[in-house]
Amino acid sequence: MAKFLVVHPVGSDVTVESATPLARAAKAHSTTEAYWVKSWYARAEGKLYCEWDAVDASAVQRVLERAVETLPVEARAPVAGIYELELMVDSEAFR
Repeated sequence: MAKFLVVHPVGSDVTVESATPLARAAKAHSTTEAYWVKSWYARAEGKLYCEWDAVDASAVQRVLERAVETLPVEARAPVAGIYELELMVDSEAFR
């Protein structure tokens, strides 16, 4: 499976309480073709960055469409805010 990063412009007022239903929906609608791994929130930028494992970007998009209709996705990627991560480097490899 490939790794993908999904960028959601959500504003600067996200809380754990407001994000919980979105996380539960993403988890509940994940499939063997696309599943949510984890997320990071950058309050200053007003963006939520979500890591996904998936067979392709379209599989992630299908899960998002079923899971959360109100969560915006950045529109600057080939598949609406879904970026394939082609190189991942772990700092532990350089100890």
